[in-house]
Amino acid sequence: MHGVNIGLVILMVGLLMTVSACSKKRSQLDPMESGSGISGSGAASQSLTEEELEAQRLREAEAARMEAAKTQLVDEDVYFRFDDATLSEEARQVLLQKVAWLRDNSGVSVLIEGHCDERGTSEYNIALGQRRAESVKMFMVDAGISASRLNTISYGEEQPIDSGKTESAWAKNRRAHFRIQN
Repeated sequence: MHGVNIGLVILMVGLLMTVSACSKKRSQLDPMESGSGISGSGAASQSLTEEELEAQRLREAEAARMEAAKTQLVDEDVYFRFDDATLSEEARQVLLQKVAWLRDNSGVSVLIEGHCDERGTSEYNIALGQRRAESVKMFMVDAGISASRLNTISYGEEQPIDSGKTESAWAKNRRAHFRIQN
């Protein structure tokens, strides 16, 4: 009977050692489960984690907002009336949004492209496209964007968005388009 008790004790000690080793591994791998953490309290560690998650969500939302504004900068053109380089009120509102994005992204330079419809000579349309691009640039400079970040080029009638021969098609082609340079 004495041999059975020693065997039972050895078995119990081995079992306790195994359970103890497993619980140490779990507490090393998951401090939240063991109740320990940097601050010494499981609740405090969890609220820190929730704060960190909220901060991460806010950073991701801001990054998504900035990416949407960047896309809008490139995808939303400014349109002009026939044979005109004057900015309409609608064009000014679009440009103010672009200015806001450029203020938040001071390392970015932009190429402003001037475009025209096909009416008029090529030389005239190149000059008109340049006046349109310069008009946009001056508005943005007046709004606080450094002129060194804004470059202009005119494509005249050479890069139409719509090749139709209607007023609707021509109106789409009378525009300033934006490209990020860096």
